[in-house]
Amino acid sequence: MSRYTGPAWKLSRRLGISLLENGKELQRRPYGPGQHGNQRKQVSEYGRQLMEKQKLRFMYGLNERQFRTLFTKAGAMREGQHGENFMMLLEQRLDNMVYRLGFATTRRQARQLVSHGHITVNGRRVDIPSFHVEVGSVIGLRENSCNVEIIKNALEDQVSRLGFLSYDENKMEGTVTRSPEREELNAEIDETLVVEYYNQL
Repeated sequence: MSRYTGPAWKLSRRLGISLLENGKELQRRPYGPGQHGNQRKQVSEYGRQLMEKQKLRFMYGLNERQFRTLFTKAGAMREGQHGENFMMLLEQRLDNMVYRLGFATTRRQARQLVSHGHITVNGRRVDIPSFHVEVGSVIGLRENSCNVEIIKNALEDQVSRLGFLSYDENKMEGTVTRSPEREELNAEIDETLVVEYYNQL
């Protein structure tokens, strides 16, 4: 299954969650799209599990194969719970870290910045959005990318950053100070349903 490239707001309304994590998609019409979008529908237990999986997958912008591979990797980790480990691995992707630091306003935009070679990790250019960022890594911009209008506008709009990131405005680079904690991530996601979904396949 290929990566979803359709309208994000429509998808957010269908899943009932702000995939951009700013709440704008559901302000005017907090119900599903289409003629019958505001009518209640009964959802089975499997349907709830599938929807929770889709919420998480579309939020981070992965295709099904990438998502399943990362889920399997989380299950092989010796410490921690499967679902929480999975959330941590998703959060430590380079495209997500670029988004969290404020270099981009959405994860889609962050993925494009990484793919086009604007981002460096520990001083070296990295153009792989799925690159796993370790604790202590320094994420910055290439010298020629510091004046890109999209990045400058995104940084101006950035209000705050999560606790596991520190940012140096003078150097325009951020450091991953520790691993993310579950409490810092989206509380609307129930990762246990995602684990249940894959365990019954």
